[in-house]
This record gives sequence, C-alpha cells and structure tokens, in this order.
Amino acid sequence: MLGLIAEAILARLPARLHRLALRGAHRARKAWWRIRRPSLEGCRILALDGEGRVLLVRHSYGKPDWMPPGGGMKRGEDPIPAAIREFAEELGCCLLEPRVVDVARDTLHGAGNKVHIVIGQCDGTPRPDLREITHAAFFAPDDLPHDLLPALRGRIEAWVLNEG
Repeated sequence: MLGLIAEAILARLPARLHRLALRGAHRARKAWWRIRRPSLEGCRILALDGEGRVLLVRHSYGKPDWMPPGGGMKRGEDPIPAAIREFAEELGCCLLEPRVVDVARDTLHGAGNKVHIVIGQCDGTPRPDLREITHAAFFAPDDLPHDLLPALRGRIEAWVLNEG
C-alpha cells in the first residue's frame, strides 16, 4: 500500500524531481539490501528489433552504463507478465513473443538476486519515460557499446545469438 502511495506521488512530480527522488531511493535501497540481505527476483529483457539488434537503456540512477531494461517482479508474478509490464512502463511499447531463455543468479548490493532473462520482439518505437529511463537505443549483438554494464559483457551476445 505504501509503495502505491509513493508511486502516485512520484508520478505527479516533474521528471527532473522524479529522477532526483529515484537517485535518493536507490541509495537507500542499496543500503537496506546490504543490511537485510533479502532474496530478490526480477527480469531482464532482451528486446530485439526487426534487424536482430538488442535494445539497451540507461537509467537515471545507479551506474551510467548501458544495460537491457528490466526490473523487479511483484510477489507471485511470473517472469513473462513481469517482462511485458516492465517493458511497457519503461519504454511505452509492447514485447511480442517473450520467452525465458535463462535464469541468472548473482549478488546485488548484498542481496541474493535471481534474474529471469526474457527475449522477445520489440513492437513499436521505444520511448524512454525520462524518469527512470533516460536513453534507449538498439545495438547489434556483436557490436555492443564499450560502456555496457561489465557483468553483462559476453552474456548478452550469447543469449541473443543462441536464440537465432
């Protein structure tokens, strides 16, 4: 309930203030994860365009590196509906024919993190919300940007190329 109230308040803020609030919330969330060490579950979306290029985004908070869009899953939510929801919320377009191709496990700021890797086709033109997502662009899997999130280097190429 409290999360819904916070979301409603944030949605009314101008984008610039919303981004500032997200940065503060992200710092607080990382500190909480280091103390509490929860188990997180989310999805990472590899959305392809008609040319087989993968969509990468930059967030307004956290590291400035390029990475695939994605986010946390709600309690009891399955990866496919979560990926469709996150993709629509963050980029304003649809994810067609989504399928889970892997499950990655790592540690994120002290928290156990289970990430469902979902691949699908991007339907529409991605439009960053300019709140959470500031940039979005398609890249060939074998020509990803040099400032890709380091933990994903080599993995994106493998996930996408093993699908084709």
